[in-house]
Amino acid sequence: MKISEAGIKLIQSFESCCLTAYRDGGGVYTVGWGHTGPEVRPGLTITQAQADLIFEDDLVKVERGVADLVTVDLTQGQYDALCSFAFNVGLDEDEDTRAEGLGDSTLLRKLNAGDCAGAAAEFDRWNKDNGKVVVGLTRRRKAERALFEAT
Repeated sequence: MKISEAGIKLIQSFESCCLTAYRDGGGVYTVGWGHTGPEVRPGLTITQAQADLIFEDDLVKVERGVADLVTVDLTQGQYDALCSFAFNVGLDEDEDTRAEGLGDSTLLRKLNAGDCAGAAAEFDRWNKDNGKVVVGLTRRRKAERALFEAT
């Protein structure tokens, strides 16, 4: 599958684009459309064209990751919601079993077991940064859940 325009708009509505690196609420340096990584450092400034290209590359990675992690058929809305979720929290493709992103999440486990309603309910649990509830994350998870359930 490929993320739809609605999925892209959802991500961009919550990420907004900043052309100068900043620390997000969790203290992680971020630039462009929510891009993080070792190359993002204080003082980094990019152009809008660079931000858009980086966003496209990040989306491809998220799309591949979601496709690799999910073992059941998805609707377009479910796929878009999962891409938005993974874009924000990460894919968590590491060796531990700590749920730091989609890969080790109960959301994924329930979805792959065929429990779509249970998976949808898990979105609500991912509204914290460093253990504190964040209003913006609560709104994002609500929007992702609504898209996931709109089948």
